[in-house]
Amino acid sequence: MSASGRPGGAADGGREATRAGQRVARGAMGRAEASGPEEDPRHEPHPRHGGEGVGRPRAGGAPDGERPWPREGEPGGTVPEQSPPHDGRSAVPAAPHAEASRAAAGQAPVGPAGPPPARSAHPGESGEVAAARQAGGDRLRFIGAATRRIARGIDLDEIVLGLCRATVPTFADAILVYLRDPLPVGDERPTGPVVLRLRRTDRIPEEPDTNGGRLPMLPAQPDLGPAMGGSAAELAEVQPGGPLAEVLRGVRPLFGEAQAARTALPELLGPDPRLPGGHRVILAPLRGRRRVIGAAVFLRRPDRPAFEPDDLLVAAQLATHTALGVDKAVLYGREAYIADALQRTMLPDSLPQPTGVRLASRYLPAAETARVGGDWYDAIPLPGSRVALVVGDVMGHSMTSAAIMGQLRTTAQTLAGLDLPPQEVLHHLDEQAQRLGTDRMATCMYAVYDPVAHRITIANAGHPPPVMLHRGGRAEVLRVPSGAPIGVGGVDFEAVELDAPAGATLVLYTDGLVESRIRDVWTGIEQLRERLAETARLTGPNPPPLEPMCDEVLDMLGPGDRDDDIALLAARFDGIAPSDVAYWYLDPKAQTAGQARRLARRALARWGLDELTDQLELLVSEVVTNAVRYAERPITLRLLRTDVLRCEVGDDVPQLPRLRQARPSDEGGRGLYLVNRMARRWGATRLSMGKVVWFELSMPPGAQQR
Repeated sequence: MSASGRPGGAADGGREATRAGQRVARGAMGRAEASGPEEDPRHEPHPRHGGEGVGRPRAGGAPDGERPWPREGEPGGTVPEQSPPHDGRSAVPAAPHAEASRAAAGQAPVGPAGPPPARSAHPGESGEVAAARQAGGDRLRFIGAATRRIARGIDLDEIVLGLCRATVPTFADAILVYLRDPLPVGDERPTGPVVLRLRRTDRIPEEPDTNGGRLPMLPAQPDLGPAMGGSAAELAEVQPGGPLAEVLRGVRPLFGEAQAARTALPELLGPDPRLPGGHRVILAPLRGRRRVIGAAVFLRRPDRPAFEPDDLLVAAQLATHTALGVDKAVLYGREAYIADALQRTMLPDSLPQPTGVRLASRYLPAAETARVGGDWYDAIPLPGSRVALVVGDVMGHSMTSAAIMGQLRTTAQTLAGLDLPPQEVLHHLDEQAQRLGTDRMATCMYAVYDPVAHRITIANAGHPPPVMLHRGGRAEVLRVPSGAPIGVGGVDFEAVELDAPAGATLVLYTDGLVESRIRDVWTGIEQLRERLAETARLTGPNPPPLEPMCDEVLDMLGPGDRDDDIALLAARFDGIAPSDVAYWYLDPKAQTAGQARRLARRALARWGLDELTDQLELLVSEVVTNAVRYAERPITLRLLRTDVLRCEVGDDVPQLPRLRQARPSDEGGRGLYLVNRMARRWGATRLSMGKVVWFELSMPPGAQQR
């Protein structure tokens, strides 16, 4: 319910203020339409505009290019004798300030009637009626220009700045805008007391010879300064049931001389605010669609003409449009925050550090106004020290695109855990996209790097080709079949296997990096290749560091190139040397555990890691014994020497082992318990034809590192 007892809140206030503004214009023009001396009983007598408010012609133009003077032939149209000067701040008429300037310069004032008498566009119309008609038209034009300026803002600062710039100096000499802290969002119910924070203040520059009282301003504001005198409270807590709460609960602005406003202003501005008298202060509540969100105080100096009664209608319009704009800005800010959080949570927080490869990544949204997209990247460790590199792009920029991206990324992680070939992963992603909807389209690049074989297998689904930067500084675009995008359905994907020499760098990216409105995709790919080659030349024979290289790649973007999201994933291949790998096939027999211990002992002696012999023999014996018990085909045993010692045992049984607590009477079930207590890390991964159980041991102090 609004303060008047009717439902509607700020919306009713805005409609009422709009109808009131129309009544002002009709009141200014109504008498000109009368054919006789008798007045129309439907119109109430309109007060004469003795002062110079917003509705009277003043020096200056109109905000945002609006004409302060109607063209000849329009209702109330007059032709000024000369174009009034523009003050560079606001183009709306501001005669009170112009008269003060004349007085300060020792010139004769223009007079209370403003400019010279105007020629009426309506024959037989008196000068008083013509002035009232023009005042109403000017007032409506000012409201229209000011509300358009406020509506142009997107965030809070732009909206509040628009209010200040539209009203100072045209409507007021100074303004203070208070907003709730924190601002309520949507239907949420704020907890705790209502606190208003001074969001922004503005005023006209003070003239050196101005006399009279000073306005209460916040000295900490750089555009106000202490020259105005006094101080306004930066924080004001609204006491429940207090004078300020009663004023804010209403819809209509009040003059500072009103009893309710006179008791509420000290609560807002602080004790002894030293306000100018004589209708030179207006307190306007800012009420959004659901609740009060702040207040605005308009002030005029004592040496300026006071506000007129019709200026309350102007203040009501400004307050209503500002409050609705703030409401929309808060909702938009919350939506942008949710979208950004959704996007960030669907991307990996940090990349893994698999053996034999180093990774770096970047993600950039398309723009601040479109932070949500469908680009993603991922790096997934696979059995055998391999790693899957994924980059994808869901078409569109919306919350829906981000949600689809999250579903496809989760599906890709699940498929990668099954150790499927890259082309099979893309095939299942295509089926998943079709299940999500008929218009769910995406491109994707899926690559698997094997550091032992120094090979990489790549499958593509309509994605831009990757770029390989070799150790010597040569950059090439890899020849990868383009394929159809994910979601088309009924297509086959092809995988290619390429060399991945040590020291080479693979760069995967989305089309936002190479395609924009000012260049096509192949031109962008060539620019990317040249930028990578140029970066490699700076470091000579050594490959460039990954993180600075990613920054250099993003620097190729110009001001007009940010049309789409950008996801970038760079992988530096270090590989694992054959001398650091020991690999055996073992038959599933009872003697296999002893054979595995002997082979492991010889490998450690060859690598100079005899300190790990006892620990490795115990753990290898437990894992191999468990594999031999259930396997039907030969098992595999592999040792990898990198920064850690990694042992992998594979068999053809898909069931993964689970760690459990053995009872005192159990004869077995303690093998994984020992592995869990003694190993640095351990795990089990299901393969398409079985599983791999692996564990890692830390290198002893002083051991030779690769």
